Amino acid sequence: MRKAHAIHPISAVQSEYSLWARDPEAQVLPTCRELGVSFVPYSPLGRGFLTGAFALSQDPKDFRQHLPRFQADNSDKNALIVEIMKSMATDNGCTPAQLALAWLLAQGSDIVPIPGTRRINYLTDNINATAVSLSLAELQRIDNALPDGIAAGQRYPDEGMKGLNA
Repeated sequence: MRKAHAIHPISAVQSEYSLWARDPEAQVLPTCRELGVSFVPYSPLGRGFLTGAFALSQDPKDFRQHLPRFQADNSDKNALIVEIMKSMATDNGCTPAQLALAWLLAQGSDIVPIPGTRRINYLTDNINATAVSLSLAELQRIDNALPDGIAAGQRYPDEGMKGLNA
């Protein structure tokens, strides 16, 4: 990123980032901040899993069926993450999706998440996440309950993991 930025200023970097995909915190985010580059997280709701309303589709076109985090053993383990989020969301008077987005927004003004949605009610829910204010104590509680690495399974199959964080 530094080499590219030296040739032509980069204004934004896009990568997966959420409560279950926190690897950008190690190198990418610090480098973005050093260079004044915004960070655009995709899949801020863990491909829908962190909403608390996720059910894996049996549609063969749903690529999540091929992702390790959504496969049986890992999915069952990751359900604990959702239960923790549901409890914390209730404590904060919001939905799990709003909690996940509010946490992400609280990570810095240079972070601009792009949650995908196909339904207006989910869009409204996502927009209302901007009204959820998390205190430093609540952010610390979330970080303690859902630390980096808590998700069971890789983000992608082995072949897809080869290009990550390279």
